Amino acid sequence: MKVTSEMGEPKLHDVAIIGGGLVGASLACALAPLGLRVVLLEAVAFRSASQPSYDDRTLALSASSCRILESLDIWPHLADNATPIREIHVRELDRPGRVVMNPRELGLDRFGHVVEARAFGAAMMAALPRLENVRSLCPASVTGMRVGEGDATIEYRGDQGAEQVRARLVVGADGARSFVREALGIAAETHDYGQTAVICNVTPEKEHRGRAYECFTPTGPFAVLPHVGDRCGLVWCAASGDAEALLGLGDAEFIDRAQQRFGGHLGRFLKVGRRSSYPLRLVRAAEDTRPRAVILGNAAHAIHPIGAQGFNLGLRDAAVLAEVLADAIRKDPGADIGSLETLQRYSEWRIPDQQGTIAQSDGLARLFANPTDMAAAFRTAGILAHAFLPPLRRQLAVRAMGYRGRTPRLALGEPL
Repeated sequence: MKVTSEMGEPKLHDVAIIGGGLVGASLACALAPLGLRVVLLEAVAFRSASQPSYDDRTLALSASSCRILESLDIWPHLADNATPIREIHVRELDRPGRVVMNPRELGLDRFGHVVEARAFGAAMMAALPRLENVRSLCPASVTGMRVGEGDATIEYRGDQGAEQVRARLVVGADGARSFVREALGIAAETHDYGQTAVICNVTPEKEHRGRAYECFTPTGPFAVLPHVGDRCGLVWCAASGDAEALLGLGDAEFIDRAQQRFGGHLGRFLKVGRRSSYPLRLVRAAEDTRPRAVILGNAAHAIHPIGAQGFNLGLRDAAVLAEVLADAIRKDPGADIGSLETLQRYSEWRIPDQQGTIAQSDGLARLFANPTDMAAAFRTAGILAHAFLPPLRRQLAVRAMGYRGRTPRLALGEPL
């Protein structure tokens, strides 16, 4: 049923979040304690097999992301399905040198945790109904948006047909093909890497003991990440033209080919689970704010999975936006949270982290795809430098853990 005011207009919310995937749902949890009236619109039911954000992908959560999720009280619902990353091994296929990153160099016992996206979805389904100030609309497929001087109207199609909601601020967390970004007329740079990530679970012969492996290849990384129990998550980035063949292989042949690429670091692969895939593209919005609207997560920056920073970057977006809004209403309870002035504070804060993370992931993807001898020599020199120089390793680890520049309070375990 449509919620309307006494005058018959759709009820005015403070924030409308379009996209209830990983980042959008996390933002809803972050905003709930602020007393803001929040509505969350998601086109695909969370329990649906076609829900793109809660699929079979393996998420490597950085230390800062884990802290944010703890602050949002989501972590208790994830902890039983999370595996600590206690060591990271990095190398290049068929090239000399290897970097072994150990958290003890930073006085820690882990770099972060690995969880399956589906486990994250289950945690969100447990958390969202408890949020008193958050109204969830699902399925709700957004069909139009009109931005006015004081609010925005979102048109959507739900179980009851055509509906509308109004909000002082619209947040686009609706993925790389963002409807909100296009509706706002925000241009985006795109680059097709010509690569596809094939993902699945494998069971190795030896215990993983929290070790994560990333092997750089010309077609992207081949990563093996520790999972709960004796399983590992496998991410095999292949040339897009070869991915369909990998998906069509019988289990035994797939295991043999994966074993050839990975080697015997964990003994033999004994079993492989269901395989799926997704194409790898860079999407980078030219801007992320407009009056009454902001885009974040993949809507603003979908990046290559090399280094596993995509979701972590989006979660930091959500943490910063929540902090900016919290500071605005703390300073002035009547503050206009949808004003361009408020939203630009968010954008200015996020630019260094976003640009640095995108430059690193895109630069590495292009560097390892470069077939020249000079590029190969440069890559080897870089790996050897990190292998033998602890300060370089520590700097790399700190950035991978999500501590790049100004850190949001939620990532420090502090309340908003």
